[in-house]
Amino acid sequence: MVFRKLPGVSASGMGLRLSQKFVFLLFLSGLVTLCFGALFFLPDSVRLKRIFLSKSESQPATAAGSGMAENDAGERPKRPREQDRPRGVTSTKGESGVVVAVGGGTGGRGGGGGGGLARFKGLARKMPPSYEATEERLAGEKAQEDQTPGSEKASLLDSGAAFTYKKFRRCLLKPPLGKDGGKPGDPETNERREKVKEMMKFAWDNYKQYAWGKNELRPLTKNGHIGNMFGGLRGASIIDSLDTLYIMGLLDEYNDAKEWVRSSLDLTSNGEASLFEVNIRYVGGLLSAYYLTGEELFKTKVLELGAKLLPAFNTPTGIPRGVINLGSSGSSWSWGWASAGSSILAEFGTLHLEFVHLSELSGDPVYTEKVINIRKLLNKIEKPQGLYPNFLSPVSGNWVQHHVSIGGLGDSFYEYLIKSYLMSDKMDEDAKNMYYNALEAIESNLVQKSPGGLTYMAEWRGGILDHKMGHLACFSGGMIGIGADDGAPDKRQHYLDLAAEVTHTCHESYDRSATKLGPEAFRFDSGAEATATRLSDRYYILRPEVIESYMYMWRLTHDPKYREWGWEAVEALERHCRVESGFSGIRDVYTLSDSHDNMQQSFFLSETLKYLYLLFSDDDLLPPEDWVFNTEAHPLPVVRKNCLQDPSSTAQDNTKLSG
Repeated sequence: MVFRKLPGVSASGMGLRLSQKFVFLLFLSGLVTLCFGALFFLPDSVRLKRIFLSKSESQPATAAGSGMAENDAGERPKRPREQDRPRGVTSTKGESGVVVAVGGGTGGRGGGGGGGLARFKGLARKMPPSYEATEERLAGEKAQEDQTPGSEKASLLDSGAAFTYKKFRRCLLKPPLGKDGGKPGDPETNERREKVKEMMKFAWDNYKQYAWGKNELRPLTKNGHIGNMFGGLRGASIIDSLDTLYIMGLLDEYNDAKEWVRSSLDLTSNGEASLFEVNIRYVGGLLSAYYLTGEELFKTKVLELGAKLLPAFNTPTGIPRGVINLGSSGSSWSWGWASAGSSILAEFGTLHLEFVHLSELSGDPVYTEKVINIRKLLNKIEKPQGLYPNFLSPVSGNWVQHHVSIGGLGDSFYEYLIKSYLMSDKMDEDAKNMYYNALEAIESNLVQKSPGGLTYMAEWRGGILDHKMGHLACFSGGMIGIGADDGAPDKRQHYLDLAAEVTHTCHESYDRSATKLGPEAFRFDSGAEATATRLSDRYYILRPEVIESYMYMWRLTHDPKYREWGWEAVEALERHCRVESGFSGIRDVYTLSDSHDNMQQSFFLSETLKYLYLLFSDDDLLPPEDWVFNTEAHPLPVVRKNCLQDPSSTAQDNTKLSG
């Protein structure tokens, strides 16, 4: 090509000598190298990497949206149009099958260790067919690991940088499924356990027939319910049921649920979700399913979902807002009904267990940092009478009202303090101190004794007591019980007695109704004791909290009354809540003319039936040494940092495994 000479420009100005061209190209190549080096190696280039790397090459998006601009204090306050569950308010790998299923009974919160699971083959009950496939898969993983060059293998394991399911299994103290899937030796107890299993299958089969893929079943009208809590996510009953189906040995049903997660769980929703409910049900359910089965599908899904929750923390204080858009905007805001745009104690205080495990699985500390920041703020601010009010401003970091409740709005915050301590292998001293200080303040200010001798938890409104206890507060009997061993040694019996007294009171709220089911709230004033005096408090929506305390108190004391009380609840559920196509809540526990609410809540499958099943199982099913339950009853394993980081550490021994 011949360039035409432009007027006024010399030929020498238009061209470059060979040496000049070489210098220019060298400079250009250096610039390109510098830019791409920054792109791929600087720590803040994650988003640019996603532009240039294919999906298969990129890192998991564990911190998506962390750089979002903060919302204004009162941006888009909105109350859900329907409070489906006023708990806090009144792709894939590993499709080889089920993992670590012992017997036809229940599974635990994880697997055995190393190659020790092979010892389960001598158990009397036959393992599901998928067990052999699982063992073959794990043996293959071990063979592959053994082929890793010595120095590289040592560096990967010694650093503890990468979580592996096999490493996790090594760190369990006991086999999660017990000797025989938790089957009790007593024939009557086993018959009762089988009845609970039948109830679960009945509830599941009807959900599958009439509401598959929807969030919950409407059993009277035989259709599905979606609701507004989950921001467009679907299948809440499926996610909530995964671990229950698995531990009950309903493996066909479990596999149907797993296949739905693989093919139909869509996390690209652009809706407005409750941070709290998505965390405890979806994140908790997927985490539990992964730890029970080792299926990479569940890990992949939960890490994708967990990243979508992080923008809720983009506030001046780091206290998350209650509502999060799960889409690309990542915008968040407070519930419209919450005072002055505040966040709710039971919601931002019920994230710790799941977020620690998100960090464990992803290797990204951001999740743990978010919840530790919440702790730091709560420790710093003044607490009236040592109590934690229910409303906190995410902008100023100050309390908005001085309303304290161990029931709705506050409940699971306290539960997660003691469970965080237990889940940390009793290393989280901060959680322990916060819990026992809070419990001391609760005893001093809220625990009351009625004229009839019933111990209950009142509510506190700026120093004035409201002598009401909600059904939601009935979890506290079990909570106080599981924390009894770790308080001051001289107070152990005191805490056990307090736990038993509170649980007794909650049983009385059931026993004093015509249906033998408890109301949403009951009072201790105007001559009433453990009875709902307002029409608006007389309903029962299949809640688990009373049965939860029965289960914990049985395991702590082995007092047979707790199993008898649990069986009373089974009979009442069968008589008053079982309908032709599932289970339904009732509108008035004080009348025998049942008026059903036409809703089979997902937590009925996740919590109520699971706690009943555990109540009638041996204690070696999901042993507390290895597992804690999140507030939706999803089992999560104890995190033993030393064991996970040291390949030579094996927490379980051969004697325990073979037992």
